[in-house]
Amino acid sequence: MSTHISTPDSIKQGSVLERYMPMLIIGGLFFMFGFVTWLNGSLIPFLQITCELNHFEAYFVTLVFYIAYTVMALPAAKVLKSIGYKKGIVGGLVIMTIGALVFIPAAQTKLYSVFLIALFLLGTGLTVLQTAANPYLVVIGPQESAAVRISIMGILNKGAGIIAPIFFTAFVLTDMSQFNETYLASLDAASRLDALQELSSRLILPYFIMAGMLALLAVFIYFSPLPDVNLDGENETNVDDVNNVDKSILQYPHLILGVITLFFYIGVEVIAGDTIGLYGKELGVTNFGQLTSYTMAFMVVAYIIGIIVIPRWISQEKALVVSAVLGLIFSTFIIMGAKDSHWVWDFFFAWTNVPAIPNTVLFVALLGLANALVWPAVWPMALKDLGKQTATGSAVLIMGISGGALLPLVYGAFAEQSGNSQMSYWIMLPCYLFILYYALIGHKKRHW
Repeated sequence: MSTHISTPDSIKQGSVLERYMPMLIIGGLFFMFGFVTWLNGSLIPFLQITCELNHFEAYFVTLVFYIAYTVMALPAAKVLKSIGYKKGIVGGLVIMTIGALVFIPAAQTKLYSVFLIALFLLGTGLTVLQTAANPYLVVIGPQESAAVRISIMGILNKGAGIIAPIFFTAFVLTDMSQFNETYLASLDAASRLDALQELSSRLILPYFIMAGMLALLAVFIYFSPLPDVNLDGENETNVDDVNNVDKSILQYPHLILGVITLFFYIGVEVIAGDTIGLYGKELGVTNFGQLTSYTMAFMVVAYIIGIIVIPRWISQEKALVVSAVLGLIFSTFIIMGAKDSHWVWDFFFAWTNVPAIPNTVLFVALLGLANALVWPAVWPMALKDLGKQTATGSAVLIMGISGGALLPLVYGAFAEQSGNSQMSYWIMLPCYLFILYYALIGHKKRHW
C-alpha cells in the first residue's frame, strides 16, 4: 500500500512542547469526539420520555447523527482540500457549536424535529473533524508507531464515552423516578405537559456549556501552532500507483467487502452503546442513563489489550476473528439470557460495589470487548494495495459509518413491532457472521 504524506518541519524540529503539542491537540479532539458521540446513549431514553416516542421513533437519534457521516464525508474532503486541515478543524468545531446551541430552542419547544436538526449539525461537524484529524495521527510521529497512536486515540474516545453518560446523569437525569410512565399517566393533560417541559428544559444548561467549550476550543486551535500537512503526494509515484491508477475503486473486492464490514461493525457498535440505556430502563435498572459507560469501559479494556498483544502475539487478522466470535457469543447470551438474573455480575463484578445489572444488560455492555478492535483491524486490511486509490478508498470506507444510522433503527422497528427488545438483538448475529467472513476470507480477495 502506498500513502504519500509529508511531516511538517515544525513537527520534526523544535522543542519537546512543539513536537508534542499537535498530539495533545488531536488527543483532545478525539476525547471530544467520544463525548459528543456517546452522549446519544443517554439522550435516547431521555428524549423517548420527553417527546413521548416509541422505540422506532427514538432511534431516529442515531439515524440523523450517523447519516451525516455518509452525506457529508465527500463534501468535507473537498472543503478540507480547499481551505486546509487546520481551518477545517476550526470550521468543524464552529458547526458543532451551532448544533449544540440549537438544542436550546429544541428544549424550549420540545419539538423532536428540532432535536434531530441539532443532532445532524453535530454529526456534520464531527464528520469534518474526523476527516481532518485522522490524517494527523499518521504524520505527527514515526510511521511505525502510527498504530499505537490510533489505539491511544481510541482509548481517549471511548474514555469520553464513559464520562459523558455520567455527566448527563448528573446534570439531566437526577430524580428521574418522578417521570415514570405510571406517574405521567396519572396527570391531566396540562400537568403532564408542564412536567415534560420541565424535564426538557434540563438540557438547556449542559448544551449551553458544551457550545461555549466548543467555541473556546475553536478559538484555541485557530491560534495554536498546529501546522497544516500535505497528504496529496502529487509529485510522488511508485509501482503500485502506476498499476492502479486506471482501475475503478469497485475493482477492489477487499475494499468493498471492507466497507460492508464497517457498515455492520458500526451498526453493532452503536446498538451496543446506544440501546443499552433504553433496554436497561425497560428492565428496571435505576441508573439506566449511565449504562453506555459500561459498554465504553469494556471497549477501553479491549483497546489496552490490543496495544499489548497486537502484533506481538497475535495478528490483526486473528484479532478480528476473535472479535467476531466474541460478538456471536455475547449476542447469543443476550437473546437467551434470563431478564431477572444477575448472577454474572454478582460473580465477576460484586467487588466494584456498583449496583448489579441483569445478565442480558451486562452482555450488551460486554459487546464493547468484541467491538473495540474491529475498526483498527479492518482499515489497513481494506486499504492494502490501493496505491493512489488510497484516498478514494478511505472516503468510501467512511461511508460504512452509515451502519450506525440504519441498523439501530432496524433494531428499534423490530422492538416496537414485537414488543420484545431482548429478542430484537438477534439482528446482530448476521452482522458478526459477516465480520467473521471478512476476517477469514474477504480481506484476501483481489478479484471478484
